[in-house]
Amino acid sequence: MTESRQFQFQEMPQALFDTDEAPALPVQNVGGKLPSYIKDHRKRLRERFMEGGAQAMPDYELLELVLFRAIPRRDVKPLARVLLDTFGDFNRVITAPLQRLRAIPGIGDAVITELKVVEAAAHRMARSRVIQRHVISSWDAVLDYCHTTMAHRDTEQFRVLFLDRKNVLIADEEQGQGTIDHVPVYPREVVKRALELNASAIILVHNHPSGDPTPSDSDIQMTTQVNDAATALGITLHDHLIIGKSTELSFRGSGYL
Repeated sequence: MTESRQFQFQEMPQALFDTDEAPALPVQNVGGKLPSYIKDHRKRLRERFMEGGAQAMPDYELLELVLFRAIPRRDVKPLARVLLDTFGDFNRVITAPLQRLRAIPGIGDAVITELKVVEAAAHRMARSRVIQRHVISSWDAVLDYCHTTMAHRDTEQFRVLFLDRKNVLIADEEQGQGTIDHVPVYPREVVKRALELNASAIILVHNHPSGDPTPSDSDIQMTTQVNDAATALGITLHDHLIIGKSTELSFRGSGYL
């Protein structure tokens, strides 16, 4: 095997990259006993959720339900609005980096814990639908899992899905994290790990934080290097998926493999 080389997945250059976000507004702390109008509001939200589920609620109300547990004696609606103004939607709030959450006035460890428990639950539920399952017959679930775990990250992540000879997913492992537009990857380490797991096939997955899944020249070069190394050892590279904000690109489906 040739000497291991480090590559970086990189996104296509963006013509405009807006990093501005809405300023966090102060949240009023009413303190003391919870006013009756807030109690009634919380009761109504809980009842609506139980009767109609999340589909019956906008993002800010669903977020309020999460915040109720962390902040039991304060109106959390202003904080929910600030979080959504800052990060964009419910998914981006619960997946936001810890340091950015802590920069929001009114956010403490209790709130962060609740948000990250919701995120972890979503990831675990999505993973349970694909692990030890036949990948080809569960392809939609695989895509859902990749979007759940990667689509809202603000840095690039590189994962490898390892399959056995029956195309059953036997392992899903993160192989690297990077910055907003690249992540270091070692083709030799990818193939070495496949051999350790006795995998017969692999699927590469990484995200583009900008939301555009168009592959860069580095993405294409890296995929070719991994494919060559895997083929030499009898391992099949089924696909390389690039996950954007609301869609994905398949190297196999797009003719890159």
